[in-house]
Amino acid sequence: MPVTQEQATWFADAFDKLVGNVDQAILGKNHVIRLVVMAMLSEGHVLLEDFPGTGKTVLAKALANTIDGTNSRIQFTPDLLPSDVTGVTIYDQGKGIFEFHKGPIFSSVVLADEINRASPKTQSALLEVMEEGVVTVDGVGHSVGSPFMVIATQNPVEQAGTYSLPEAQLDRFLIKTSLGYPDHETSVTLLLDSSNRARASRISPIIASASVVSMAQLASEVYTDAAVMGYVSEIVSATRTHKDVALGVSMRGALALARAAKTWALAAGRTYVTPDDIRDLAVPVLAHRIIVDPEAEFTGARADDIVSRILVDIEPPVYRAA
Repeated sequence: MPVTQEQATWFADAFDKLVGNVDQAILGKNHVIRLVVMAMLSEGHVLLEDFPGTGKTVLAKALANTIDGTNSRIQFTPDLLPSDVTGVTIYDQGKGIFEFHKGPIFSSVVLADEINRASPKTQSALLEVMEEGVVTVDGVGHSVGSPFMVIATQNPVEQAGTYSLPEAQLDRFLIKTSLGYPDHETSVTLLLDSSNRARASRISPIIASASVVSMAQLASEVYTDAAVMGYVSEIVSATRTHKDVALGVSMRGALALARAAKTWALAAGRTYVTPDDIRDLAVPVLAHRIIVDPEAEFTGARADDIVSRILVDIEPPVYRAA
């Protein structure tokens, strides 16, 4: 069923309120917050590559509080086991039955802190739940419910003792972005309020979790013209044939961009996707899915720059009035 203009206006207003509420805890990062909220409403996950102390944990807690959901934080370490993430089945002698004890993955917003410090075996425990929203333990599937979102973090500096995320797992993240350090004015504001060490806990819910699910469903019904989808396909194909790329964007990446663009368009109060929506999201959605050729990387080639250059080279479709 096509999205009406009235629904689009309501969605855009609700989206702005969600962003504004989270912005009370994370000052001066409006664009990043919009990307993260977009990812949540697109039923996707976020990878944050950032330095310590930039507010990643605060962001996750503030988002969970805003949607009246639950929040958990998993500190990934080399000795972390898959069962520490998903949960474990334990035999109850009193009842004479096996009972499943849920792990921290069963939350609305899960912060996977320094995910690349865990072993590949533990990292792989997230693959199924991020894709299907289900955790399988001892052959039994357990739904994590909706909404469900993983915000994973990586430290771009300390690489000793880390395990790079495999391509299959990177592909599970809808976007990759970073908060970065605050500007001077925001820094002064935070310093003046330094006695407040629990900014996220002061964030009050403004929407029910069930409404988040409804918003995500509405976003999935936004109209997208075949010419715009052709534009997405051209961009993705160009990443696979680029001279500096060893591995381009998969079909999952193309679908992710299309899904994200629908939410982004609706957040702007439109009932249809434009090429500008694709251009706005191409770098955060596609760049982390690209593996740059080692020789090209040695000479300074970066995935972000490759995607940006492809956007310059490919002519977007032009909308004509009917």
